[in-house]
Amino acid sequence: MIEFGTPAFWVALLQIIGVNIVLSGDNAVVIALAARSLPPAQQNRAVFWGSSAAVVMRIILTVVAVELLKLPALKLIGALLLLWIAIQLLLPEEDGEGQGAAVSNMAAAIRTILIADLVMSLDNVIGVAAVAKGSILLLMIGLGISIPLVIFASTLLLKVMERYPVIVTLGAALLGYVAGEMGVTDPLVAPWIEANASWLHVALPVAGVVIVIGLGKLLAARAEAGEEERPLVEIDAAAGGAVTEDASMHKLLLPVDGSEPSLRAVDRLLALRDWYRDPLQIHLLNVQHVLHKDVSQFISADDMKSYYHDEGLKELAQARAKLELAGVPFQHHVVIGDLAAETIAHFVREHGIGQILMCSHGRSAAADLVLGSVAKGVLQHTDVPVTLVR
Repeated sequence: MIEFGTPAFWVALLQIIGVNIVLSGDNAVVIALAARSLPPAQQNRAVFWGSSAAVVMRIILTVVAVELLKLPALKLIGALLLLWIAIQLLLPEEDGEGQGAAVSNMAAAIRTILIADLVMSLDNVIGVAAVAKGSILLLMIGLGISIPLVIFASTLLLKVMERYPVIVTLGAALLGYVAGEMGVTDPLVAPWIEANASWLHVALPVAGVVIVIGLGKLLAARAEAGEEERPLVEIDAAAGGAVTEDASMHKLLLPVDGSEPSLRAVDRLLALRDWYRDPLQIHLLNVQHVLHKDVSQFISADDMKSYYHDEGLKELAQARAKLELAGVPFQHHVVIGDLAAETIAHFVREHGIGQILMCSHGRSAAADLVLGSVAKGVLQHTDVPVTLVR
């Protein structure tokens, strides 16, 4: 049992918050989408009551899981499940078609939130219960901090994890480490390990990290290779200004994610537009991250498409305004893709783009090595000229 106030307590608390953030982002999106079609006056109430009931249910389930993990062999089973959950985190998401029914009233919205959270939070329950190591106090404090954070900042958290994939990788590594710790403390094997192989307390958690990262990245690479030839799912495409179609036009792509650095690429285009070869056809591209495949079980296809559409136009708004103010014609596109760099490269191939102008987010080479870079990924996956703006 972890004692309150000890270094182990604070480390475990941070781990619980981290596990919740990495595994619960899409749960919170379901909460928002379930209330999306309701009248504005009912939306906040549906989210409040649905979220409150889901939080209570989540806490009860996690407390039950903590008690069950005290039984022999269940920690070993839980450790294997955690390894599988961690590896799944690193795989590209599959785009769901949206199989849920449209929500017509507040009761239906609350019911959808509860059922979706029950189904989608089982991985979260196992992970948090493993980190808590039997401490109900630690469990309550960790969930009390992280669940409201996830619910009320879900969109921000998803965007941050999308922009910095290293967060998901670190989350998967954490789950792999916890799985190793979980396995060595199972009552069925713990006495033998203590007497004969205490070194496994260090070796198995490290092995969990290696297995998750190694196998996860290998399977992700294979999945990405299979995705390259599939047509892109385009949610929105429209022209701004007097756009003309001409086969001789030089097509220039500007990927835009709504961030300040991506808007710098638009400013650079406006400053250098006379330098580019005429005639020039400008394409703004926004990539919407694929929601967890389970989301489509509870949300209708129309609501999911509307979500992608609205989020994409929101992130394109400032870039479109800059070009419209300058009187520069353009076309904008919102597409769905789990990996931004590969999706951009795919769009380039499908639309015959001749050049890309994009930001590098202004990070150093060392930071790019650790955090990953969409621009670096685009350079690796396409052979058209890419101009980077810092």
